[in-house]
This record gives sequence, structure tokens and C-alpha cells, in this order.
Amino acid sequence: MSDASPLSRLTAALDAAVFGQQRVVEDLVTAFLARGHVLLEGVPGVAKTLTARSMAGALGLLFTRIQFTPDLMPADILGTNVFQPQDHAFRLVKGPIFTEVVVADEINRTPPKTQAALLEAMEERQVTIDGVSHALPPHFFVVATQNPLELEGTYPLPEAQLDRFLMRVRVGYPEASAETTMLRAFHQREGKPATTGQVLDAPTLLELQSRAARVSCDDSILQYVVALVRETRTNPRVRLGASPRSAQALLAASKARAALMGTDFVTPDDVKAVTFSVLNHRLLLKAEAEVEGITADDVLKQTLERVRVPR
Repeated sequence: MSDASPLSRLTAALDAAVFGQQRVVEDLVTAFLARGHVLLEGVPGVAKTLTARSMAGALGLLFTRIQFTPDLMPADILGTNVFQPQDHAFRLVKGPIFTEVVVADEINRTPPKTQAALLEAMEERQVTIDGVSHALPPHFFVVATQNPLELEGTYPLPEAQLDRFLMRVRVGYPEASAETTMLRAFHQREGKPATTGQVLDAPTLLELQSRAARVSCDDSILQYVVALVRETRTNPRVRLGASPRSAQALLAASKARAALMGTDFVTPDDVKAVTFSVLNHRLLLKAEAEVEGITADDVLKQTLERVRVPR
């Protein structure tokens, strides 16, 4: 991984701040390299926001956290034009969306109208206010969080919104050894918040993202990705399988994963490594499958077993 030393420094810096969540860190970096966004799903207290904040610090990017609540309005996120009497004109007061790394905390606790305010920002990297488009920074990166257990008073994200996230990453509890290390670091900091210093600059970030996009991909890998996506559509437990856009997302994440691993070509293992995070929120299961306790991850595991791996 010598040619990926900047990425090595990045993952090392994040691992030093977020203990026991190596897979989450790798998925987060992979999504950033692929210019995608991430939905982190986990119970409170498992370092979802800390991971995003640490990544912003390591990348030297502006960080903003927005707490999503039932009374949050679109203008509270995007901003609004305010009349200035002294100038007899309107002036744009930008909302917290005008940043580089934004944490949409508990995104499912705000109504669909406010959730939809993020759609244009995530897809086009711009927002439109009173008919005027305003560009967002080139490194604009959304990390949304939600608690999968406390569902009372929440508004589940619609499929169109979920599809805007390159990955849905489940964040669990760390191993006992990692939790002990975390507690030791907390004690040594005397309870102060963990901080992460910048390890990469803006030109390096652009080069890393460009490198990920240029990773070569054999035609057999393309066929493998298509076969995986199409297999989800024929599974009897699936009501709605992965779309063609899902195939594009799977390929982009696989290329970014290869770049993260320090190679310049995609392997089937790269595809397998990102399949669950990229596709688990893009499948709609039939009601009877959910009653039986079947999950999207179960379907994807079966899909990987059924589709022939290219040699």
C-alpha cells in the first residue's frame, strides 16, 4: 500500500480517534473517495458523529452538525433571503448546509418536506433558494445518522431519499479490547473531546478522488456487478430489486475500495466488500419475507453465493 500512503495516514488518524470501528471508517473513506454520501445506522453512543467529525478534521474540511427535529423547516437547513432595509434589497443568509462535511443527525426525526431539502444538495451539490441556484463546496459530503430502534415519532426515509446515499453503514458495539482502549484514552484526555489533526490537504483530496475514478475495471467485473444487481430482482423474497443506478453505485464504491486498498484495478473481493453497504438499503422485501425475519443482508448473502465469481 506504499502508493496509497495518504490514505494510510487518513485511516490511521481515524483509527486513533475512533476505536473498534475499522469497517465503518473504511466504508466512510470509500464513500468519500467515490464522491458519495453515507447513512450511518446505529444506537446512540457508538461514535457515529465522532467518526464524521474526526474525518472532517483529518481532511481539513469544514464540519457542521444539524440536529434534525420534528419542527425543523427547509429554510433552517438551506437558508433564506432576508430583506435589508438599509440597502433596500434582499440578502441571502446561508444555512448550515453551506459547509463541506455535514452530519444530518437523526435524519428520520424530521418530516419528509425537510428531509427532501437535502435531495438537491446531495445529488447536484447545489441548493436553490427563491429560484436562484447556489453551488456547494466540491468536497460536500453528507453523513446522516438514524437510530434503528427508537421509531416512535419518526418519518422513515422514502426510497428516493435512501437511494441518494451511496452506502448505508450499520454501526455496532466495539470489541471489549477496543472499548477498553477507548476508555483509557478518555481517561488520559481527562474527559475532553477527542480531536483529529489534519493529515491531508485539498489538492491531495482531489487527486485521491480522481485516482479512485480512474481505477481500471475489467469487463468481467462489469458483468459481475450487473449479474449481482439483476439477481436481486429475481429473488422470490424481494418486491423491488436493485436499480441500474445501484449498479453504478456498486461499481463506483468498488473502484474507491480498490484505491483505498492501494491497487489500481478492481477485483471481485472489492465488489464483495462493498456489496452489503451499497445495496442493503436499495432492496424492498416482500411482507412475508419480513414476517419470516428475512433481512436485506440475508438476500445479499444469498445473491453473492449464487452469482458466479469471475476468474
